[in-house]
Amino acid sequence: MASNYHYDVIIIGTGAGGGTLAHHLAPSGKRILLLERGGYLPREKDNWDSRSVFVEKRYKAACNWEDKDGKVFHPGIHYYVGGNTKVYGAALLRFRKEDFGAIRHHGGISPAWPIAYDDLEPYYTKAEHLYQVHGEHGIDPTGPPVSAQYRYPPVKHEPRIQELHDDLKRMGHHPFPLPLGIRLNEDRREASPCIRCNTCDGYPCLVNAKSDAHITCVDPALTHSTVTLLTHAYVSRLEVSPSGREITKVHVSRHGAPEEYTADIVVVSCGAINSAALLLRSANDKHPRGLANSSDAVGRFYMCHNNSALLALSKHENPTVFQKTLAINDFYFRADDWDYPLGHIQMLGKSDLEQLRSGAPVFAPGMVLDQMAKHSIDFWLTSEDLPDPDNRVLLNKQGEISLHYTVNNDEGHARLTAKLKDMLSALGCEKHLIPTSLYLGKRIPLAGTAHQNGTIRFGTDPKTSALDVNCKAHDLDNLYVVDGSFFVSSTAVNPSLTIMANAMRVGDHLLTRLGVTSENGEK
Repeated sequence: MASNYHYDVIIIGTGAGGGTLAHHLAPSGKRILLLERGGYLPREKDNWDSRSVFVEKRYKAACNWEDKDGKVFHPGIHYYVGGNTKVYGAALLRFRKEDFGAIRHHGGISPAWPIAYDDLEPYYTKAEHLYQVHGEHGIDPTGPPVSAQYRYPPVKHEPRIQELHDDLKRMGHHPFPLPLGIRLNEDRREASPCIRCNTCDGYPCLVNAKSDAHITCVDPALTHSTVTLLTHAYVSRLEVSPSGREITKVHVSRHGAPEEYTADIVVVSCGAINSAALLLRSANDKHPRGLANSSDAVGRFYMCHNNSALLALSKHENPTVFQKTLAINDFYFRADDWDYPLGHIQMLGKSDLEQLRSGAPVFAPGMVLDQMAKHSIDFWLTSEDLPDPDNRVLLNKQGEISLHYTVNNDEGHARLTAKLKDMLSALGCEKHLIPTSLYLGKRIPLAGTAHQNGTIRFGTDPKTSALDVNCKAHDLDNLYVVDGSFFVSSTAVNPSLTIMANAMRVGDHLLTRLGVTSENGEK
């Protein structure tokens, strides 16, 4: 392919943001180039091997970053077609309606967004339908109003999780089916790609049954002759016009060889950390602090949630295979003894012996670990961290990523953990919560970047935000950012569905800008 070929749109990144946007724009007939720094994740037996995935970290990118103290760490980042959605747990929840307004937390204020829930609601529905989300609106009392029900019913609880659900109900709580993006047909009236295996949450899917951005969006987009994908295409920097108002070239290193591409519109969708790093790397005389950074907001306000992966021990065996089917939001905004938000609880994929052995002391008897694995019930707890300008993405002297982060607003998370612990006896579990051995601590560490967001925030004021409400850079006329970077708050649920929905919202704006009046390319 000629490296000087011109496109209508270049999208850098193929994950939840870039992949969804490509799918939305593909029927327009516009020339679209997708640039992905990685290749296709291999389909192999190791996809289903917990030692390979979690212990040997086979699918994580071979890169190292540093923290605020200069300590090197290996981030949980994945460079493949489909981005991090290749290994996500596919929990696709809407933000609560209140999340779009200012909310007072114990640790400070979660700021209001420049758009309202109603602006995103139609796109939440489209995203749920596109990603084949299984669930049921109306059960979670904190759930926002919806214009349409899910097209697919909730994933059924297995017996031990059904017991958990029933016990929570008896306690006066409101458990609800965790909305999941998987290609499952439980009634068997038609073939089901998903086989409800025990290697879903955090694993690549060997049978392509997870609704990831690769399978759901990129592959269908490539059926259009006007859409092109280049893999192993690392974007090193973006070049601007003499006026500084337009991106004129996208500089790419592909298989080690330099290439250049041009487009009327350039969309950055590398994930919140790498998108900020790209804009910072692209500093020039017109933009000395980095592209879109006259506000000095680029890279700042990094958020990743206060997360914990915790294991409870059931008093009788838990033979559940597909465990990630239940959640509760009863403590999302407050508790009976606390007037501030605590957060969200959902199930994790089931721990196995190999995972427990990987983090256990060398003297831990294998028989004990085997019994723990057979009795484990696994929970994922999420609380909101707040936007702090000093939590940020920077480039070190070598031009590599330096991720600075200090935990904030952690009292609510501690109380959420205590709430779950207090319920364990009534849930048929021992009165202990054990940190998942994969993390060896009470919290997900800095390397756990799955919920990254907030580094290129959007807003109405160019002095305090990098993007406008359509996610176009205030400082440039043809640069957009469509991933979790645009968030102004992290809320306390998984960010993926909001990234997908916003990609569709921005996609409609781009179609109008490109002179397309429908998704089918009609003018």
